Amino acid sequence: MEARGRYVGLLVEDLKRRGLSPLPSGESHTIYFGGGTPALCELDPLVKALGTDDDDEFTVELNPLDVTDDLVRRLSDGGVNRISMGVESLDDRILEAMGRGYTLNFAAERFAIIRRKIPNCGIDLIVGYPGESDESFARLGELGDWGLRHCSVYSLILEEKSILGSKVARGAIDRTLLPSDDVALDRVREMSEALSRLGLVRYEISNYAVPGFECRHNFSVWRGEDYLGFGEGASGREGLTRTLGVSDGKGGYRYEIENVDAERDIRERALFRLRTSEGIDTAVFSEWRNPLDRFAAEGLVTKDGLVYRLTSRGTEVCDSILSELV
Repeated sequence: MEARGRYVGLLVEDLKRRGLSPLPSGESHTIYFGGGTPALCELDPLVKALGTDDDDEFTVELNPLDVTDDLVRRLSDGGVNRISMGVESLDDRILEAMGRGYTLNFAAERFAIIRRKIPNCGIDLIVGYPGESDESFARLGELGDWGLRHCSVYSLILEEKSILGSKVARGAIDRTLLPSDDVALDRVREMSEALSRLGLVRYEISNYAVPGFECRHNFSVWRGEDYLGFGEGASGREGLTRTLGVSDGKGGYRYEIENVDAERDIRERALFRLRTSEGIDTAVFSEWRNPLDRFAAEGLVTKDGLVYRLTSRGTEVCDSILSELV
């Protein structure tokens, strides 16, 4: 607990150093506190340092195991008005294999606690975990009773340093149990269709929301706007500067800084928009039109004047499309 308190203190000092404690008045801000289990930290000093108001979107990620009436009340009283809870799977067998320590019924109960105090709340799900089957999606319909405002759906990425990656590397989990790319895409498509039936619209490749409840913070990132990153693992984009918080080996963090040229900056900000329902405007980069016209002929994007948007099929190969434009 002492280390966590010291870490929060470093974040507060960082905010003050950058002139963001309190946040400038008369502006609308978005704050996103995530990256694991932030509820393990004492958030009150950070919340007080920010001094948010009703126009700000303040999101905190929670693990179902951390959710209590008292925690949710304190977060709400401190200005947190959006919660993203990491459920990860709808299959109790998969949850056990992940080592999550709870069942889907438990997660549903915890989500109900959140929703009573902070209605703007959603969940994260992962598809493609070893052992996933049709049974893993049999309870999709139950989400209609949760009152979801938002849902993020991610395909599993096997990281070498993750617990799953180490199990696969040493043979504790057979690599052949990992779904193929085609199967993973089918699962994402199935999830997308189910969420659509529940009234959640896909506004970004991995994100779905009831209209009006899109995550403003992440949407601003995908629109190419600036954002500040605080703490270890947090990335930031400020003008031509890119930052990444890394451990300093002493219980704190420092920032790695990269400066990019103006052309790369403009391209990067414009390309991000292809991931969203708003699409990419080729008014500036006319050289993108020919390849995008080809993708349109293949049914991967639609064309509206100079604006191109991904089709449902195009979302499945977005990285390939972006790599060709880059």
